[in-house]
Amino acid sequence: MKKIGVFLAEGFEEIEGLTVVDILRRAGQEVITISIMKSKEIHGSHKIGVLADTLYEEVDFTKLDGIVLPGGMPGTTHLAAHKGVNEVIKNFAEEGKLVAAICAAPSVLGQAGILQGKKAACYPRFEDKLIGAEVIYEEVAEAENIITSRGMGTAIPFSLVLTAYFTNEKKAQELAEAIIYLKS
Repeated sequence: MKKIGVFLAEGFEEIEGLTVVDILRRAGQEVITISIMKSKEIHGSHKIGVLADTLYEEVDFTKLDGIVLPGGMPGTTHLAAHKGVNEVIKNFAEEGKLVAAICAAPSVLGQAGILQGKKAACYPRFEDKLIGAEVIYEEVAEAENIITSRGMGTAIPFSLVLTAYFTNEKKAQELAEAIIYLKS
């Protein structure tokens, strides 16, 4: 079992953050939600209240195997402005640990300089912030330990790719079938 952190900031896209938590927990992984806002109570971009598991200041990041950044506004702006978030994603990228982001949040990775020469996907109109990346327009972009995705509508395939990353392709397929995820 791997331990994955999901950063939550005021204004995060609820489906992107919580789908990752739900699917990875179904896959048997330990997932913790981490508030970067000095309060465990966070409201998403659609005013849905969520209680994070822990605060940024309480996390021992050396114990995590990966980190996920959901998009949404102004959640992505808060993530980009947070010095600690930027340090964590740079350290994880250098250490070969998973760094994943969806929707607008891959822009945080680009601005941190960790997409250089890697394939990356994001929400339309954020492509210019994927500094140094080869921008692709597929649901999910995988570049070794960096995984990015396009938006709310790709939250399930993004989460299934993360599942395969931490377990295997068979487990991800079994989970897709169990949740009745049917591709047309």
